[in-house]
Amino acid sequence: MRPAHSLLNQRLRTPRAAAIAGIAFSILLLAFFWLLRRSVPADPNDPGTWLRTDAASVALALNLVPFAGVAFLWFVGVLRDRLGDGEDRFFSTVFFGSALLFLAMLFASAAVLGAIVLIFANEAGQTGNSATFHFARVVAYNMANVYALKMAAVFMISTSTVAVQSGFMPRWMALLGFAFGLTLLIGSYFISWSSIVLPIWVFLVSSYILLDNFSSAR
Repeated sequence: MRPAHSLLNQRLRTPRAAAIAGIAFSILLLAFFWLLRRSVPADPNDPGTWLRTDAASVALALNLVPFAGVAFLWFVGVLRDRLGDGEDRFFSTVFFGSALLFLAMLFASAAVLGAIVLIFANEAGQTGNSATFHFARVVAYNMANVYALKMAAVFMISTSTVAVQSGFMPRWMALLGFAFGLTLLIGSYFISWSSIVLPIWVFLVSSYILLDNFSSAR
């Protein structure tokens, strides 16, 4: 008769299709960034005229964030399951912590931007002279474009480091993660669309894990 903990571990085994969560996260985050870029000016000192014309698009983008966050947590769980007992404690702590901080900053910036939409949507003509609007707008901008992106860079670099050590993904994919991470870490101020490198890389990693899981099953 099998021990109880053996049966429990078998029952809680990660589904082979769990990597779909990373693909879902990539699609949702790309949609989020696209809706924001086409609706909200990149300059955080804008007068807020977009609240009168594009508030619905921004609200739709913000509603995608919780689902993207859940999918990203599932993706992180898939990575840890992929590492198994060979997980390096130091780099795994960095990659797990940076993933949580990235989500925290993304959620916080979305919450601030959502507050702006709720408060000023019906007063768009007065936002240009509102100190509260400018403060909230700059806070949301810094959280998303400075802190969240920097944590995304640390996540990609640390995950790629673990991948090189453990070999749970191809080396070229890990090297691409290093390149994307450095792009976010250094060039996010100068490249306006640098935010899309995280969902693109997660999409590649998730697709590889998904295909590898099903080919192993066959």
